[in-house]
Amino acid sequence: MTPEELEAALRAVGAARYHDKHPFHALLHGGKLTIDQVRAWALNRYYYQSRIPLKDAALLARLEDPALRRSWRQRIIDHDGEREGDGGIERWLRLTDSLGFDRAYVASARGVLPATRFAVDAYVHFVAERPLLEAIASSLTELFAPGIIANRVAGMLANYDFVSKEALAYFDKRLTQAPRDADFALDYVKREARRPDQQQAVIAALTFKCDVLWAQLDALHFAYVEPGLVTPGAWQP
Repeated sequence: MTPEELEAALRAVGAARYHDKHPFHALLHGGKLTIDQVRAWALNRYYYQSRIPLKDAALLARLEDPALRRSWRQRIIDHDGEREGDGGIERWLRLTDSLGFDRAYVASARGVLPATRFAVDAYVHFVAERPLLEAIASSLTELFAPGIIANRVAGMLANYDFVSKEALAYFDKRLTQAPRDADFALDYVKREARRPDQQQAVIAALTFKCDVLWAQLDALHFAYVEPGLVTPGAWQP
């Protein structure tokens, strides 16, 4: 494929498999969830947020080009912040604060569903162990993030009186950070994936990441919506 054809193939993966199409998201954005179901989403999603700097650090350690390292390390700064009380993880904790969770409990991940943990950990291992081109390609779900973020914020503010704009501040930053990161990763993949086997590998990597995101919503829906079977040890409303 030409670089443009490869980009089209990658975007087709997102069009078919990105988790904005999951029924749980329709419920979340449409105001159809109870406060406890929203709390379950925020609690479990924290585990994913908390592991993003770990997967980025694993990738950073494999980059031999200083220019690439300088670009990629910004992702860690975005989530960890430059100082205490800053960064995306802190902003997500403000959301769980607003929903009534104790910070120590959220950070401990004791209440996270096992399926959430397995899916997120699989992503971290993928980035640490797969070839660098595939590891970078797996981040390309950020191509599709701005649309879902805009819908999520608008829908939640319109439909839930227990959610405030301040509580959703995490997403404000992501509206600019995600496109920046996606453009960098897409340029890298289009430039470096030249052989057919490389191109198929990066498509598979993006497919895998879409599956990771989808699996997390499957777990939430099964435990807290239908049939409502919460795994022993996970958070119980």
